[in-house]
Amino acid sequence: MNKFLSFAALTAGLMLSVAASAQEQATTASSNGSYRPIPNSDIMFRKTIWRAIDLREKQNKPMFAEGKEISRVIIDAVKRGELQAYRNDSLTSTFSAKELSSNMSYAEASAGLSDEERAAGFTEESADDSWDKPAASTRKPKLDANGKPMRDRRGNIIYQTVAAAPAAPAVPSSYEYRPKDLYQMEMKEDMIFDKKRSRMYHDIKTITMLVPSTLAANVSGIEKTIGTFKYSDLVKVFRNNPDKAIWFNPQNDAQHKNLADAFELWLFNSYIVKVSNPDDSRLDAIYGSQQQGILASQQAAADLIEYEYNLWSF
Repeated sequence: MNKFLSFAALTAGLMLSVAASAQEQATTASSNGSYRPIPNSDIMFRKTIWRAIDLREKQNKPMFAEGKEISRVIIDAVKRGELQAYRNDSLTSTFSAKELSSNMSYAEASAGLSDEERAAGFTEESADDSWDKPAASTRKPKLDANGKPMRDRRGNIIYQTVAAAPAAPAVPSSYEYRPKDLYQMEMKEDMIFDKKRSRMYHDIKTITMLVPSTLAANVSGIEKTIGTFKYSDLVKVFRNNPDKAIWFNPQNDAQHKNLADAFELWLFNSYIVKVSNPDDSRLDAIYGSQQQGILASQQAAADLIEYEYNLWSF
């Protein structure tokens, strides 16, 4: 009887331990954005990689079809409150709805005066003069102590001349970027060799939407982050909106796919911009120029393929 109780207690302890371990792994997976997390005990090799995706490329056009752009799907989901945006791929802090709206907008620059007009003697003040400019003073009814208009003996309202209120300063108009303008994305993934299944996996963590530095409306000329999104959250959005989240098949209209399937099947082109390193530096910063960074990107991709190939060499 004692042996039976000891065995039951041991079994219960093991079950609790396994449950606690599973709960810990699930919590970790949900916090890093992975859609299909691989247990740490099955990971033999892992390398974190950042890839740039240019949606204007021919291979990526199916994800950027007219009216079905992936950028449109993501933005609409954020506006509906279906998707949470984060400040960066560490996923430690979030953007508010107002901050995200500001990131997706740009202010129209005022025309101002040209160099020729300034050389001719025009100033900003003189440029504001126009026929419809409000007068410096205006006439208003004179009010009594009760706030009612005062009248003369004939019953006519008495007017007085007062200074006109200054015109409100012009505020530059703000516009949202069009989905077609947001053609630059960055994807963070872990390349993991699963020793239990003996194969390499692309475990996507996050996708970041960017304002391209080459966009005409981006007067700063610097790539700007709109927001970072968990890949697991994006998969839910894509699955819940099958009529909008479409990977357009240009060869067969009967075989359009969901964007979640497109990422799962790797139906897009990308290039490596950063590989995990102690300085957290991008390849172009490590090698000194953008051109050398592109060459390093190709070399990094070849090295990872060669590493996987060598795992099967005995």
